Amino acid sequence: MQNRFIPAIIIAALLISSCNNKDSEMTKTGFSWPDSVAAPVAEKKAKELTAHGDTRIDQYYWMNDFFKKGPDSTKVVDYLEAENAYFDTMMSSTKKFQEDLYAEMKARIKEKDESVPVFKNGYYYYNRVVEGKDYFVYCRKKGTLEAAEEVLLDVNAMAEGHNYFSATGFDVSMDNKMLAYGLDLLSRRQYDIYVKNLETGEIYKDKIPNSEGDPVWANDNQTIFYTAKNPVTLLSEKIKRHKLGTDAATDKTVYEEKDVTNYIGVGKTKSDKFILITSQATLSSEVRWLDAGKPEGTFTVFQPRMKEVLYNVDHAGDKFYIRTNLQAKNFKIMTSAESKTDSSAWQDLIAHDDKVLIQGFDLFKNFLAISERKDGLTRIHILNTQNNDSHLLAFDEAAYAAGISYSPDYNTDVMRYNYTSLTTPQLGI
Repeated sequence: MQNRFIPAIIIAALLISSCNNKDSEMTKTGFSWPDSVAAPVAEKKAKELTAHGDTRIDQYYWMNDFFKKGPDSTKVVDYLEAENAYFDTMMSSTKKFQEDLYAEMKARIKEKDESVPVFKNGYYYYNRVVEGKDYFVYCRKKGTLEAAEEVLLDVNAMAEGHNYFSATGFDVSMDNKMLAYGLDLLSRRQYDIYVKNLETGEIYKDKIPNSEGDPVWANDNQTIFYTAKNPVTLLSEKIKRHKLGTDAATDKTVYEEKDVTNYIGVGKTKSDKFILITSQATLSSEVRWLDAGKPEGTFTVFQPRMKEVLYNVDHAGDKFYIRTNLQAKNFKIMTSAESKTDSSAWQDLIAHDDKVLIQGFDLFKNFLAISERKDGLTRIHILNTQNNDSHLLAFDEAAYAAGISYSPDYNTDVMRYNYTSLTTPQLGI
């Protein structure tokens, strides 16, 4: 655990409380501030920047060299180290207090803990925390919670020797034999994707650099789709396809976003039948889709982007389900057949209501769970997609917050949700 954030809190509290009587406050707290220590001063180097017809001078633009690996890169590090040294010197009298406060905070945290398991494709997945360690251990059990534990990744062991370590984007292949995941060792959200054989423990030589850390398996258990980043701007700009055992430098670009105001990503429908590419800006979006069983195929545009129209897509049975604000300010939910997906073929499932905002939905084989907001309150609407019966989950309190939780099993009839209020601690149900 890191405790560097604590001194900042202490500084703010002490400065505020000592404004009127500095000497008496220092006496009460037992802290002292060195008077002879000079704060480091960042060098000024005028840089003229022009954008939108306006020119400004940035005296500290040179610090950007740290990220661009320019000639002043080491000077940036030297300055930051000088700032840290000044901070440590000024706060030296609070060291014991920092340690005591950190120990008190840590004592209130349940260090040995475990997440609630979720079921997906024959396995229960969960993560647990080991007392005294900083990272999660990711695990699964086959078929039943009484089965033997299988450790997928022990991030504590993986992070040893690294100043920064982030693991994300865990995706298991459809045959349950391989795990794809992303690692960032620099804190720039530039993830390298790796693949682990869950039967042998082998980490494959496949290494996919500079990604969003979002691998998505196709149904052939050999192909991974992922989002590639621009190495300079770090914007997500391409969706690529990687085949196991090949050099990532040869990965094919299956989609490239030309509009820099759009963010893109790749995912899979809840039914696992289709791969989806989504491109979205603030006021418009566009989806492309591909049969997950035919990863070498070509993505098809679901509905070309329309001005000030947002939509997102999922799939169950033989239909696509679409949440959209097309002629629906508060959004509505529509459906389309797999054979025709443009907006002219969309049909209303949950009609627009000017008093109810549809915030999102989660789809299952036989049910649709809709997150709504009415009269300022969140609520959860359940629709049986087989017979169109529907109901709202009953919440007895006058003021509360509720939301749909993570339930990855497509075939289940049980959904998890979160609930909290001013008198009820947050619950995962």
